[in-house]
Amino acid sequence: MTTVRSDLNLTGNLSDYMAEARNRPLPPAVGREAKHRILDSLAAIVSGSTLKPGQMALQYVRSLGGTPESMLMTTNDVSSAANAAMANGMLGHSDETDDFDPSSKAHPGCSVIPAAWAMAERDGSTGTELIRAVALGYDLACRMLHAMHADLVRQTHRSAEGIGSTFGATGAAASIAKLDSTQMRYVLSYAGQQASGIWAWVRDEEHIEKAFDFAGMGARNGVTAATLVQAGFTGVSDVLEGEHNLLDAFSTDPHPEALLDGLGLEYSIASTAIKPYTVGYPIQSALDALSTILLHNDGVTGPNIAKVIVKLPTDGAGVVNDRSMPDVNLRHCIALMLVDGSVSFVSTHDYERMSDPAILEMKSHVELIPDASLVMSEAPRQAIVEVTTKDGRKLIHHTKYAPGTAQNPLDTDRVTTKALDLMTPVLGKGHTEELIEKILDIDNVPSIRDLRPLLAGQ
Repeated sequence: MTTVRSDLNLTGNLSDYMAEARNRPLPPAVGREAKHRILDSLAAIVSGSTLKPGQMALQYVRSLGGTPESMLMTTNDVSSAANAAMANGMLGHSDETDDFDPSSKAHPGCSVIPAAWAMAERDGSTGTELIRAVALGYDLACRMLHAMHADLVRQTHRSAEGIGSTFGATGAAASIAKLDSTQMRYVLSYAGQQASGIWAWVRDEEHIEKAFDFAGMGARNGVTAATLVQAGFTGVSDVLEGEHNLLDAFSTDPHPEALLDGLGLEYSIASTAIKPYTVGYPIQSALDALSTILLHNDGVTGPNIAKVIVKLPTDGAGVVNDRSMPDVNLRHCIALMLVDGSVSFVSTHDYERMSDPAILEMKSHVELIPDASLVMSEAPRQAIVEVTTKDGRKLIHHTKYAPGTAQNPLDTDRVTTKALDLMTPVLGKGHTEELIEKILDIDNVPSIRDLRPLLAGQ
């Protein structure tokens, strides 16, 4: 193994950038995309409060008590910033509603935004400070995994998602904490010591541990790292270099240049994917392809379909192949769309529909085929759907880039529509509409604490 060279000054250069990020305005296009991700993540958090992982997280953190610093979203309860970040993170990944980074397969929003929000409440930060912290957190989450080479991390049975979430949350929390460059060196080391996770989460049948692994754990770790250093803790000042460094610890072939190349010019937050459908990410392109076929071919409906073949990249197919959770079961989601004409948050989270005779009958006509030829880094979650009708027609659509990706982005109206659908049942129409308005103009929010009443639920 080659040790990362100390003369690259990775820790120093990255720490300098992190310390300056809170004072650096975001380009307007990046700022818009950041607001979209904050709104989308809040929608995931609010809707997640109705699901078992979120409800268990809220119940658990309430039992801990803690210094009243930050709110447990959708409630009137408050706890310590670290506790609140963990609970709100688990709310944000209670299901598959949150955003996703196609290049590393990390889920930055569900850890970065709860950590930044909890710290911003604790420290009375402005909306501008929050949005810049969130953008930094996304860069840390995605770039750290690129530097480690995320697939190599997974080859050692580790969860790249857990590692990315810890670094992303740490970057965001440290920015809110206003750490200087020297302190940023220490916070990276405290993040590295906490970075954890194994790939066994794929066997979690209720999405509870997965919500902790992907989001709650990382959000808590990030706030812990930032507040430790804010309180005066010191540590290793060059964790990215030398013997036993962070990158060598997690990767057999690190690419340290990925941490710095284009930093400040290329923003990870502008390239993550916002999911138009509230299902696992490997299913997004498949539903889009099927929807396109149904939309552009009159008379093609569920009762007229004899066979549906879905081809996915092999890694994605393994994630969504006949899982016990409805929103990460591809054949079930395809059957739902064919029977109902569409899918919704309610339908994709209804376990009873998994035993519905009409759904099971339709599901029996759906085949999932893993296709190695579709595995490509520039389009990691594409899908080809082939529909055969009972009168013998074959209709094929290939969705290479799902709606919500950087190559096929959602506009503000579509992001808002999704947020309204997810948040209105919990917060009420008035609070939801006002919250959306505030987030889309977050630069002018004087204190994140001012938004507490809008997020407290009906």
